[in-house]
Amino acid sequence: MAPKIFATGASGYIGGTALDVIIKSHPEYEITALVRSPEKGSAVTKKYPNVKIVSGDLDSSSLIEEQSSMADIVLHFADSDHVSSAKSIVAGLEKRTTPSYLIHTSGSAILADINLASEFGKAASDKIYDDIDNVQEITSFPESGHLHRNVDSIVIGSNSNTIRTAIVCPPAIYGPGSGSGNTRSIQVPGLAKSSLERGKAFQVTNGATVWNNVHVQDLANLYLLLIEAASQPGGGKATWGPEGYYFAENGEHTWGELSKKIAKKAKAKGYLKTDEVISLSNEEIIKLNPFGPVLWGTNSRGWASRARKILGWEPKGAPLDEILDDVIELEAKDLGL
Repeated sequence: MAPKIFATGASGYIGGTALDVIIKSHPEYEITALVRSPEKGSAVTKKYPNVKIVSGDLDSSSLIEEQSSMADIVLHFADSDHVSSAKSIVAGLEKRTTPSYLIHTSGSAILADINLASEFGKAASDKIYDDIDNVQEITSFPESGHLHRNVDSIVIGSNSNTIRTAIVCPPAIYGPGSGSGNTRSIQVPGLAKSSLERGKAFQVTNGATVWNNVHVQDLANLYLLLIEAASQPGGGKATWGPEGYYFAENGEHTWGELSKKIAKKAKAKGYLKTDEVISLSNEEIIKLNPFGPVLWGTNSRGWASRARKILGWEPKGAPLDEILDDVIELEAKDLGL
């Protein structure tokens, strides 16, 4: 029997792309999607006529609880820092008497200690977190200073005889999405856009910090593998529960080096007059983007061992360097350059 699935974030970059991959692979799945506006609902319905739409936002607690209580699998793609929606999903799943699965989206910014703002951009971290070998450390970070940890704790704490969870923790995501709504990522396009807007590329202080990256289609394929496992007896071969933590990466980049590549390409295209990259302080970066110091100045390094070893996940998307030209062109077009 096809599983009943409830999804949040259906029109978002991650959720839209993942649902696109899931629906194309399994048109028989019964999917209900939460959308916050008639326009977004119409876009989902136009592209996926068999998806049932319910109208509401992440604060529609009773609606989320009700829909979760009817689902075999909940895919929570929307807002990894929204506490009440996570609690509503868990409350709904707790009403079920048969096993159910919650696949939650976190983010690898959890690896960065945002209390160390004075160190942003200054040096690469030698610490690389393996999602198998270091899972206890990853799932025990203090909530103070580690983004997403508060909601991760709610998800992990919900595990029981009838609720089994997995947390997907993507890094900097790149590549065009394939869903019905937003098809643009945040970190790399945002860096390119802010550089074009101010007329010169920049980095956070020394630009030395490092993040992993992953193509959005490869990330979507990880969700597909997890939902296929959840549809099998006993949850298939996937790891569920407190240790069900999945990084998704296919390489890493240094933010300062990425800025240099953006500057060189943008100058060659005529969008910048110089390929110089200047260093900005946290305070100056915040004027460009309130979250800029965290997005472009922290370290977040992890290995996706669990997805590869347990699920056989193999990322195949083009490397980040190969899509930078497309990113710059799209941001330039959006700015009317």
